[in-house]
Amino acid sequence: MENEAEMRSFREGLRGEILEPHDPDYEETRKVYNGMIDKKPKMIVKCTDVADVKLAVNFARDQKMTLSIRGGGHNAGGLGICDDGLVIDLSQMRFTRVDPQMKTITVGGGTTWGEVDHASKAFGMVTPSGIISTTGVGGLTTGGGLGHLSRKFGLSIDNLLSVDMVLADGSFVTANESENRDLFWAVRGGGGNFGVITAFTFHLHKLDQVYAGPMLYDLKDAREVLKWYRKFIKYAPDDLSGFFAFMTVPPAPPFPEHLHMKKVCGIVWNYTGPKEEAEKTFQAVREFKAPILDLVGFMPYPTLQSMFDGLYPKGLQWFWKADFVNEIPDEAIGKHLEFAEQLPSMHSTMHLYPINGQASRVNATDTAWNFRDATWAMVIVGVDPDPANREKITKWAQDYFTALHPYSAGGAYVNFMMEEGEERIKATYGKNYDRLVQIKTEYDPDNLFCINQNIKPRRRSKSEESVPAE
Repeated sequence: MENEAEMRSFREGLRGEILEPHDPDYEETRKVYNGMIDKKPKMIVKCTDVADVKLAVNFARDQKMTLSIRGGGHNAGGLGICDDGLVIDLSQMRFTRVDPQMKTITVGGGTTWGEVDHASKAFGMVTPSGIISTTGVGGLTTGGGLGHLSRKFGLSIDNLLSVDMVLADGSFVTANESENRDLFWAVRGGGGNFGVITAFTFHLHKLDQVYAGPMLYDLKDAREVLKWYRKFIKYAPDDLSGFFAFMTVPPAPPFPEHLHMKKVCGIVWNYTGPKEEAEKTFQAVREFKAPILDLVGFMPYPTLQSMFDGLYPKGLQWFWKADFVNEIPDEAIGKHLEFAEQLPSMHSTMHLYPINGQASRVNATDTAWNFRDATWAMVIVGVDPDPANREKITKWAQDYFTALHPYSAGGAYVNFMMEEGEERIKATYGKNYDRLVQIKTEYDPDNLFCINQNIKPRRRSKSEESVPAE
């Protein structure tokens, strides 16, 4: 571990703040979105700029400390925090800069999607993100980035134009289609394996109002709804997206009292096409079956993007399981209904996010994201505020996943995964895995960036290894 002189030099070189276990703000700062995660780092470095990040990376490497990177802190497995190591906290590096002529937005590594939406809305534009606005840009993007706009505009990585990064050796680089192209390929889906991204630049699309919101159906009708949905969304126009969910109706507005705490199924729709075509587009949806609640209407895109923020505040207990899905046969629907009837808490849910449409038209080898032919990304989450219910929500989610996994495509969206082992990571990256290992070996041969869905570098031969200094 570091000696006193090295630690003093590190402190003096930083503009940001170092928090250690004895500091008053340490306990609150070490908490992440998932309350099930309880890790205690040796220090949290709240970086203010690239210079701070470089210093922190160099210090962690030289002192042989475990290193983790935290942006928004939403990571399912709590991989933005580590035990007895150094956390690079990017929450102070939050900025947005829109170039309306070039239709781009550049944002800091600690920025959240709500801040991106706020900045881009002023210019009547958007870039694809997720479904909760408090999510960090960094984690969501490097894992792929799916959400309400995937069918229309592709994944977040499909709209990523450039990144600024600090690498394991402390050097600073820009990666895009003309500079460090192999690195740019890898960070588009390869997670935080390759360095600390301090800034992202995205392409923006013209979009202001959307016609969106949830339609809920009685759970007894779920088989009929899911059979209809599995076919409808495959052939829907790109302007129309909707993710399917099993849920318990929250006891709060805008939901009417007679539905409070009722188990239901639903589809959260998002239509991005011309306003005058909205009602016509939804004609087939509303003719299929009358929902028990229809909250679909015109709204600004940030309203849709932040719709579930209040339902899922920081600190809830989360257990995540996920798979990519190509088809939903009748047998799988039967399994879904069995576990939907057993939803263990108000916050627990299952979502099927459609990732066909524009997201499917990118070649599987053009980015690290491999499952371009999947129709849905499925996520099963056991969620509850009370740690006493941890075992109950975990068992439900694990059993649900086990029952549905045989009907899956094999891998899963890395942002929906807990720590599940190397074989699961290999299955997720498929034919892109070997190239990721090669790039990891080039840029991070000693696996400094290992607190993630880790892609291990190739073990170096004796001739490649440097001779120890001591």
